[in-house]
Amino acid sequence: MVDLFSPLQLGSIDTANRIFMAPLTRCRAEGAHVPTPLMAEYYAQRASAGLIIAEATMILPGNSAFWHEPGIYSAAQIEGWRLVTDAVHSAGGKIALQIWHGGRACHPGLNDGAVPVAPSAIAIKGEEVHTPNGKQNYTEPRALNDDEIPSIVQGFAQAALNARTAGFDMVEVHAANGYLLDEFLRDGSNIRSGIYGGSMENRARLLFETLTAVSHAIGADRVGVRLSPLNSFNDMRDSHPMALLTWLADRLNDFGLAYLHLMRGDFYGQQSGDILSPARKHYRGALIANMGYSPEEAKEALASGMVDAIAFGTAFLANPDLPGRISAGYSLNAPDQSTFYSSGPKGYTDYPSHNKS
Repeated sequence: MVDLFSPLQLGSIDTANRIFMAPLTRCRAEGAHVPTPLMAEYYAQRASAGLIIAEATMILPGNSAFWHEPGIYSAAQIEGWRLVTDAVHSAGGKIALQIWHGGRACHPGLNDGAVPVAPSAIAIKGEEVHTPNGKQNYTEPRALNDDEIPSIVQGFAQAALNARTAGFDMVEVHAANGYLLDEFLRDGSNIRSGIYGGSMENRARLLFETLTAVSHAIGADRVGVRLSPLNSFNDMRDSHPMALLTWLADRLNDFGLAYLHLMRGDFYGQQSGDILSPARKHYRGALIANMGYSPEEAKEALASGMVDAIAFGTAFLANPDLPGRISAGYSLNAPDQSTFYSSGPKGYTDYPSHNKS
C-alpha cells in the first residue's frame, strides 16, 4: 500500500518519499534579489523531503511583491541559486523552483515607482504590503495590453531555462494565491474583454501559453503547476471556483506535466469545498495536495488514493527533518510566525532536528 515513504515517479525524476516541502516565501535574498549562502543552508537542512519546491521567485525585474524575495533573471541570481541546488543535491535531495510574476500584488514602493500590472485595473482591497516605508495599501494596477503579454510568457520560459542552468531538477509555474496567472484565471480579478477575458478558455489562455512555452524550454516532464481555486488571499474570488477547477483539471491533461499541485482550501475561510475529488477524477497525472495536513491525515489521503504526495508548509519550515520525525513518531517543533519574513538565521536555520531537540 502506498504511504508517505513510498517512492514516486514524478515526471523525469524519482522522489524518495511523498513528503514534499511546499514553497514558502522567507524574504532572505539580498541586494538585487540574489539568493545567499544562508538560503543554501536552509534548503540543504530540508533535503530529506521527497521534493523541495523552493519559494516564489521573480521571473522578470521590476515585479517585486515581497521586498527581499529572490529572482532568477540575472547571472548573479543564477549563481546564488547554484549554491542552493548544489547544497541540496550534496545532501541527497531533489529541488524545484517556483517561477512567478506577482501581478497586482507588486507595489510601486518596491519597484522604483513602477505601477503594477494585472488583467484588469482592480486593486487588492483589505490587505497591506510590506515596503521599505512600512506597511502600505496596495495600489491600483494597470491592465496589461494584449501585445505586452508575449514578453511575460517568454519571461517564464527564460526563467525555466535559467532555473535548469542553476541546477534545479524541475520548475513549478505559480498560478495560485492571487498573483498574475491566478489573476487572469479568476473572474473576480479578470473582467477584461478580448482573447484573455470572459470565458474560462480565454481567462486560462495566459496560463496555457505559459505552460506551453515553459514545457518547450525544458520539457513538460520537468514542469509542475500550482493552483488555489478557493483561496481568497490577495482579495481573490471566482464566481464558480469548482467549475473552474474541474475544467482546468481536465484541460491540463493536454500538457503532459510532471504534476498538478493544489491548495485545497482558503487561508481566510471565505470559500470552502472539495476540490480534490474532481481533480482526482479529471486529472490523470500526479496530484500533490497542500494546506493544513497533519501527518495522520496525509497518511490517510495517500492510502485512499486521493493524492500522490502531500506538500507540507510551516511544518517543514519548523522541522528541517520532517520525514524523520514523522517516521519516528516524534513531536514537531512549533513555527515562530514572527520570523517568517524577517532576516538572518533566527527562525530560519536554527530550528533543531529531533536528535538535537
